[in-house]
Amino acid sequence: MLYIFLTLLQLTATAVMTIYFMLAVKDRTSAKTSLSDTSAEAAKLRRLREISLAKPLTEVLRPEQPSDIIGQERGMRALKYALCGENPQHVIIYGPPGVGKTAAARIALELAKQSEGTPFKSDAPFVEADATIMQFDERAIADPLLGSVHDPIYQGAGAYGSLGVPRPRAGAVTKAHGGVLFLDEIGELGTYHLNRLLKVLEEGKVRFYSSYYSNTDRNIPGYIHDIFKNGMPADFRLIGATTRSPEELPPALRSRCREIFFDELDSGSTELIARRSLLRLGTEFDARVPSIIGGYASNGRECVSMVQDAWSAARAEKRRIITEDDIRTVIGEGGYSKRNISVLDGTARTGVVNGLAVCGMQGRVLKIEANASRGGCGLEIRGAADSESIKGSVSTLQKRGSIYESAENVLDVLEQLTDFRAEDYRISINFPESRITDGPSAGAAMLLAVYSAVYGIPVRGDIALTGELGLKGDILPVGGAACKVRAALAAGAKRVYIPSGNANEVCGKQVSLLNRAEEVLSIALARESAVNM
Repeated sequence: MLYIFLTLLQLTATAVMTIYFMLAVKDRTSAKTSLSDTSAEAAKLRRLREISLAKPLTEVLRPEQPSDIIGQERGMRALKYALCGENPQHVIIYGPPGVGKTAAARIALELAKQSEGTPFKSDAPFVEADATIMQFDERAIADPLLGSVHDPIYQGAGAYGSLGVPRPRAGAVTKAHGGVLFLDEIGELGTYHLNRLLKVLEEGKVRFYSSYYSNTDRNIPGYIHDIFKNGMPADFRLIGATTRSPEELPPALRSRCREIFFDELDSGSTELIARRSLLRLGTEFDARVPSIIGGYASNGRECVSMVQDAWSAARAEKRRIITEDDIRTVIGEGGYSKRNISVLDGTARTGVVNGLAVCGMQGRVLKIEANASRGGCGLEIRGAADSESIKGSVSTLQKRGSIYESAENVLDVLEQLTDFRAEDYRISINFPESRITDGPSAGAAMLLAVYSAVYGIPVRGDIALTGELGLKGDILPVGGAACKVRAALAAGAKRVYIPSGNANEVCGKQVSLLNRAEEVLSIALARESAVNM
């Protein structure tokens, strides 16, 4: 029996060893197959890397120095002051798309590296991120902006996961350490990210948390203990860019940043961008090509796109010169619209006044027309909203538009200062080609237009004015006075009237101050002496 038992035991052991070696051979064969597959994939990757396309013109013609940022001299100067020197600031840049915000930020950092006493080193990084795609997993597995922790139970923990070690991973704020984090469309950043980002700005580091972390766990490497204890470095300067208006951004963010405004490009600026793009491209072009592009392109990106499309059309026909017909074809196929350029003709007219408004963040000349007819009774507003929606957390309210309320103030003030009686007239006020929907700053201009219409006194066409009209006839300060004055002067105004409360924002020989409604009415004279030229 013992012999039989020993024999069976030996056979069993032999069978187990045979199976073991067979499995080992199979695993080795599989490993070789996998290695072969990996080599093939590596070769495929190398072949892909050998293929590259030419860069788009938008990249080739990217601005490289301050003089390349066309039409933003004020903004570029302010950005330089904010970043250069011993104490660089966080910045928010407001402006429409395609006017050079990103390029200006890159150039400003390079200038800051060369400034005296700067904390930026020569290799300070410029990290660009887009707030619209800064998504994060609700379990905090991935957060490209702030960084995240790969806990052992989640995919991506790697070798650390098998040891039960949580692994912090850096986000954009840490990659920008010692340099600049450019966050495009910062106005779209969610509340969670914004609140944490503000904390990072204050502390200069980002903190991580994990239920798998223990400060007594000896399996965790020392540098991970350091990160959980002291945070991961994130000392950078934030440059946020947005197409929103300042009022739409959280006050907590704005209070920490220097606010800089980039202007909408005028036709002269877009023409210059087009000309420089054509010269850098090294192609020949008809003399009027840049001016045609400038009359249609609303920003630098559109300029370069039109140049590229026209150049492609010329090359397709084996020509080295871009013609006017090429540009006109691009305009037609691209659906571009001719720019609406405000130019004051200077003609004195009754009941017509050049008011001023802000559309987005840009000043606009706002033509205001008024008509007064006897025997009627009522007030009519055209071309502007007479109500606005106010969305609350649980309901939506309707509020009468402030333009309508300002018009009622106009009638009350006229009754106080003249023999005008509102019940004897039908007053119509029109805002032709207006893009504004609400705003009290047209009060002074409406007063002048209605007074001119009622008494038949023409108003000069080469002046413009802005100001809120109080019920007692005071001219109250308004927002955006500086950009309104710039818009008026660019349109050819010889005199611009603003409230005296805005005196600290604007200065110049062509600017006059208003305090009272009586001063507004005195403007309603067509002769030259009326505007104290």
